[in-house]
Amino acid sequence: MTGEHSFWQEAFRRESGIRRGIILHGNVGDSFLSSGGMDGAWETVPAVVERLLKTRGFREVVFWDRVSGVSGVAPRTWRDLASSAVERDVTAEGVAYDFGEPSRTVRTPQAREQGGAMMVTPDDFLAVVSRAMLKARPDPVAFVIDWSHLLFGENNALTETERGWLLRMGKAIRDGDPGLYPIAGNGGAVVQSIVVFICQGLTVLPPILYQGNPLFKEINIPLPSRHERQAAVLRFQDLFDIDPPVQPQSRSLADMVDAMDGFTLRDIHNLAILSRQQRGMTHESLISLYRFGERHSPWEQLSHDKLRKAKETLEQRVKGQESAIEAVNRILIRAYTGLSGLQHSSKQRTPKGALFFVGPTGVGKTELARSLAQFLFGDEEACIRFDMSEFNHEHADQRLVGAPPGYVGFEQGGQLTNAVKSRPFSLLLFDEIEKAHPRILDKFLQILEDGRLTDGKGDTVQFSDTFIVFTSNIGAAQISPDDPSSRDAFIEHVRRHFVHELKRPELLGRIGGGNIIPFNFMKDEKFLVDIARVKLQPLRRRLKEKWGIKQLVFEDETRALQAVVRMVDKSSGGRGVLNALISALFDPMARFLFDEVGTPSRSEGRCITVMQAGDRPIFEFDLE
Repeated sequence: MTGEHSFWQEAFRRESGIRRGIILHGNVGDSFLSSGGMDGAWETVPAVVERLLKTRGFREVVFWDRVSGVSGVAPRTWRDLASSAVERDVTAEGVAYDFGEPSRTVRTPQAREQGGAMMVTPDDFLAVVSRAMLKARPDPVAFVIDWSHLLFGENNALTETERGWLLRMGKAIRDGDPGLYPIAGNGGAVVQSIVVFICQGLTVLPPILYQGNPLFKEINIPLPSRHERQAAVLRFQDLFDIDPPVQPQSRSLADMVDAMDGFTLRDIHNLAILSRQQRGMTHESLISLYRFGERHSPWEQLSHDKLRKAKETLEQRVKGQESAIEAVNRILIRAYTGLSGLQHSSKQRTPKGALFFVGPTGVGKTELARSLAQFLFGDEEACIRFDMSEFNHEHADQRLVGAPPGYVGFEQGGQLTNAVKSRPFSLLLFDEIEKAHPRILDKFLQILEDGRLTDGKGDTVQFSDTFIVFTSNIGAAQISPDDPSSRDAFIEHVRRHFVHELKRPELLGRIGGGNIIPFNFMKDEKFLVDIARVKLQPLRRRLKEKWGIKQLVFEDETRALQAVVRMVDKSSGGRGVLNALISALFDPMARFLFDEVGTPSRSEGRCITVMQAGDRPIFEFDLE
């Protein structure tokens, strides 16, 4: 065996000779290749546990879960264990423990055979486990409680019965005879019997059972490493039907294995089967179909020709920010060519990009983010915005990832994790990030480093197909619009904020200094006019959709927009332009439609002409 999975198996083999209890958690539903290498057999976690325990010297390995009952041993063996446990409990010298029976007469735990299985209640099984572990014996038994995360309810709402089970196990493990019994031919020793819990997540077991207890050991079963994923793909090489085919040491194989980050070995087997049903797909499309139910990843469709038009596309909506658009374009090209570690690297688990837009209000930071979402994903709705001023208190991180089990709102999940689950191909816009509580920023460290978050329900959410944009006004109040070095000043203010105020320089390191993009102050009236002209487009669409108006015509559009822009406080930038348009143009037009037109039937297929008297923003309208 090689890789991380051999590490957990070696840890389990070692700890089973030291501890009284072991908790196996994490990737317990996967299958693993046995020590036979590429020609070995696949084993489930219970099979691996049984093999390792028997090689460690445990002659009997008893499995139990509350649905299937006892397995792994013959019915006679189980009856002998139950009887001998009762006998030892009755005949032991001194005062026997009271396990909850109403009298000193100890009932022999019963096993009801049903369909070949031995149905044993939790009370009876745990009674046998507890009594077997109280006394050292030369032939120790390993008890394995499978699906143990389904044995107990909420940790803060345990029933009296569940508390009794915990007390029974805790007393037996703590107070058992500590004598050592060597195992012949092993060279080691086993401390009595042992109980092994197999559960999907460590937090679902009551912590009081194992926390701070040296007799317990928690062992995490990790997801497959890159080496193990590649070995699995090559093992299924003949089963995969993709274009290009799986070839050892090929670039496409490396990319495919990288894109499978977070997959279990069973996922890879499922993927191979899916490829037989959807023949001839690329590995990108196959993985997208398996993960999200979508055949084509927008990242796969990010072509050379499309990127050549990126600047032109973004400049249609964002005016006066050529340097910011050029920086975004540079980062997109770097990602596309694979030189930034964002698209074709061994760390495909990280988000495709992370940008930090900084500048004064109303200069187009949010608009550029929305335009980028439209460019990358073909839909502006793919820009999912979070106003970080709403996350300015310490426990607001629960709104992002969801409340822990047992707390109010647990069932709803987190706003961020839910959004990425429902729309994995998206641009995540975190507006005014400087207003978030510093504790929230720790979540972004994990996203930018590992590309994943675990929500309150225990589900791991992947961020590897998202693009992240932070916006901020840091320094806008201190930097003069006339400062020729304002761009460098914004970058310095951002650095100072993260290093000295937030004490989070590592977050700035994850984003990357080259990804901090300062925006210009909007001083030039020409740019404000351009912004106003862009805002007329949604007005024309709305007039056509609701009123059937064929065309909106200005006698002199540029002069009209210049008159509107002169009303704007330039410190408010593009946002001030929109406010001026509403008061000078949109509201008077709405009054004209309401008073003079009345109903859409009177304006269907007609034109509205906008007339201006003088240089002031006073307009008259005519329906032609």
